[in-house]
Amino acid sequence: MRLSARVDYALRAAVELATAVEGPLTAERIAKAQEIPPKFLESILLQLRRGGVVHAQRGPEGGYWLARPAGEITLADVIRVIDGPLAHVRGQRPEDLGYHGAAAALQEVWIALRASERQILELVTIADVATGKLPDRVRDLVADPSAWA
Repeated sequence: MRLSARVDYALRAAVELATAVEGPLTAERIAKAQEIPPKFLESILLQLRRGGVVHAQRGPEGGYWLARPAGEITLADVIRVIDGPLAHVRGQRPEDLGYHGAAAALQEVWIALRASERQILELVTIADVATGKLPDRVRDLVADPSAWA
């Protein structure tokens, strides 16, 4: 699985917002805390706002905050807002591909891969990451030394 820098930054920004206790955070503060290029972050936050993940308010008391509780926002939610559907092959959904002959089983592999990604990305919430309390399923996978190779 390959995640874009936009997705990485969006997830980090969402986690930073989940830990905010003093009200909305400015883009500048998020950028500094997570070492994200500020201009890049502004466009990402705009996408997250349009996608219903964050709210924004202008002005001296303004900033960004999560649109829903962090425990209700999955990593998959953020990824879909930034990059679109999970596990596309050449920009197409795996079920729409037409493989033939010896390669026909590739379609099933891509569908299984997407299902596997969903099992993790739809399970883990922004709150899980922010608190460091990842679901047991994730901890079990990480505990396998082969996962790190």
